[in-house]
Amino acid sequence: MNTLPPLPGPLPLPAPDPRAHDVVLDYAGMHALVADLVLPGDASMHVMSAMETSRELIRHSCYRYEFATVAVMHSLFALEHVLAERLAVNKPLQDLIERAIDAGLITAELDRSRLLRDKLTQGAVTSAALGPARATDMVRVVFDAVSLLLRPSAAAEATAADMSGAQPEDQLARLWEEHRRALFPASFRGVDIEDVGLVLLDADVAGLVQRELNGGLDDRGIAILWACIADLDKIVPLINEEYCAAYFARLRTMARLAAARHIPTAT
Repeated sequence: MNTLPPLPGPLPLPAPDPRAHDVVLDYAGMHALVADLVLPGDASMHVMSAMETSRELIRHSCYRYEFATVAVMHSLFALEHVLAERLAVNKPLQDLIERAIDAGLITAELDRSRLLRDKLTQGAVTSAALGPARATDMVRVVFDAVSLLLRPSAAAEATAADMSGAQPEDQLARLWEEHRRALFPASFRGVDIEDVGLVLLDADVAGLVQRELNGGLDDRGIAILWACIADLDKIVPLINEEYCAAYFARLRTMARLAAARHIPTAT
């Protein structure tokens, strides 16, 4: 039996928080502020829920200013979940972010949200630390990172390039541009696998691919390239860290595409 007294009338509409007036005039203005916070369609329900909640918290910070800071904190749930899956480790968020930065999966900018969370926990700042505009910028960084982390790994992309209908010349040039922009896996500097130095192997293949694209390899270069391919075939299956494995899988694909140019065609 419901013993609560009846409400005297309709509840009043929430009043806009005057601290948000420098961003928008009213609640309708918040829609444009969060319009580009698009949820990735291939995320799990856990990640989707956290991201959607963080976006709506920003939208409703028009009525409660502190919701903006809470939105950034809530977005970290999605980031932590996706990083743990991508790195295949169960570690605290700080460790996950540090590993992902070292692997070149995310930028150091993401750690600012984690640092803000720590300051809140320590009482160094309050939930009014961020306004809606700044919170939107920080949540957008998380949204972008999650979308990138949910994409197929570079190893899968390299395999797809092998199987695509594009010409080998186009594949090689495209993969070379991707490789030039990629960071060498920092935790594997100075590492040897089966007596193969990873840094030296990377430098050798990169130099040979660049020479092939800029005019072609001579007989000695082709011989060195085939030796590098043999080393890559040996080490890639032994690498147990995803980003490093993807990095060297792409390197192997480039080496094979470059070598294929010098295999006589059947007549």
